[in-house]
Parts: sequence; C-alpha cells; structure tokens
Amino acid sequence: MPRRPQILVIGFNGNHCTKEAYELGYQVGREIARHKGIVITGGLGGIMEAACKGGKEEGGITVGIVPQEDRSLANSYADIVISTGLGYARDFVNAYTADAIIVVGGGAGTLVEVSAAYLKAKPIIALVGSGGVADKVAGTYLDDRKAVKVASGHSPKEAVEKAFASIKT
Repeated sequence: MPRRPQILVIGFNGNHCTKEAYELGYQVGREIARHKGIVITGGLGGIMEAACKGGKEEGGITVGIVPQEDRSLANSYADIVISTGLGYARDFVNAYTADAIIVVGGGAGTLVEVSAAYLKAKPIIALVGSGGVADKVAGTYLDDRKAVKVASGHSPKEAVEKAFASIKT
C-alpha cells in the first residue's frame, strides 16, 4: 500500500495572521484531507492551526512539528505532535518531511521554510493573494540556481491540486 502524500502548509503565525489568511489556510487543510493527503504544519497558531483545523474537520490526519520540547504547546487540531526542541531549525525538519509545500502568507520564518524546501527542490506552491511571503515568491525562482520555480495557486483548491500533481510517485 503506497503511503499518503504529506503536504506542508506554512504561513503567518498566530500574531500576524489575518482572518482572511486564516480562512484560506483552513480551506487548504480541508482540500488536502479531501485528496487523502496528510496535513503537515509547524504545529502552532495562525495558518498552522487553520490548516490543521480544516484537515481534521474534513476527517484527515494532521501533524504538528513544534519547535519546542513541550508538545502541549501545539494547537489542539494536531492529531500527531512531534516535539523537536530545535527552535527555528525545525523549519528544515518541516520542509524535508513534506512531499510538497503550500505557502499561505507568511513572514521571515515562512521564508526560512520556503528556502529549505527550495534547496531540496521540493515542489512549492504559493497561494496568490494571501499576502506576505506567498505573494512575494509566487512565480519566481529564489536564486540563480533555479532549483525549482515557485508555482502560483489562485485558490486553495488550485494550490492543493498543483501540490498533488507535482508529487513524484
């Protein structure tokens, strides 16, 4: 039996997440679950919570990879919590765990995860119109190596469909 695709959803944390971005993250989580994928997040608030909530409410599996040692700090929608104690270095664990990455808004921490995924040429899809890092990197290469072009998704459904289509089986 083949394993289920693991889609990392990254973006604004709880302190900077708008209501509109939260809703987009929630819809991304639901779409991943509808496609029988596993929702992977950094396990905390904002987009991470939204994606886990959407995935869980759609009957999917949700994973939160938290930067702290204390797993109780994860959002309540993460079915599986992986406590790393690695701080921001856990962003590399998040990226390497994923088959594809969907970016919803985001700031500097999100950019670290995008860069880690880029270095491994992982498929990256930015949700256009969600703000922050997603809008800045959509449709671009991060550097002259052209490891992978960041794809653009114009809706949660399109972003998830592009993520699943990009996974090499």
